[in-house]
Amino acid sequence: MSTFAKRERLLLADLLETAGPEAPTLCEGWRTRDLAAHVVVRERRPDAAGGMFIKPLAARLDKVQEEYAAKPYEELIQLIRTGPPRFSPFQLKQVDEAANTVEFYVHAEDVRRAQPDWAPRELDPVFQETLWSRLERTARMLGRGIPTGLVLRRPNGQTAVAHRGTPVVTATGEPAELLLFAFGRQSAARVELEGEQTAIAQVSETNRLGF
Repeated sequence: MSTFAKRERLLLADLLETAGPEAPTLCEGWRTRDLAAHVVVRERRPDAAGGMFIKPLAARLDKVQEEYAAKPYEELIQLIRTGPPRFSPFQLKQVDEAANTVEFYVHAEDVRRAQPDWAPRELDPVFQETLWSRLERTARMLGRGIPTGLVLRRPNGQTAVAHRGTPVVTATGEPAELLLFAFGRQSAARVELEGEQTAIAQVSETNRLGF
């Protein structure tokens, strides 16, 4: 049975293929080739992927990712489509869903929303609830470094606190848009911001949202 992670994986691969290797993305400094290499290294090179979170390993991660980015682009796309190697924990459905649903959704939007003619996707309610559930659990980690308070609010009134502090900025939008906002894609997320203007400017421009 198809899962959200598998669906978003295939969509990401299609978007990368259509865009070509030198298209812009929302990830600062990365073209589509770099983003594709990141996805492949994350799944296939755990010896290097730790550099995403452990500073002493960052130089090794950069080296390995550069090596993958130099591979034929079509090869990277195929590796994304086929998924992780046979004995990877990502092969387990539960691990794949937990680790990749948000990852692939965000990166698919990184490709889509960097194009001038993009429009929001119509997402089904079940997927929106899944994204909200993930956002509720990770909101404080995503917002831990920002300079103001931040509350994420759905149109139905449900809220998640990303950071406690004053002044407070409230971002209102659908879960998928709030997720992108909290992952540092503020300029591309369709949310409404309420609060003091100086605080809104700080939250909108900070590079300290996300992991």
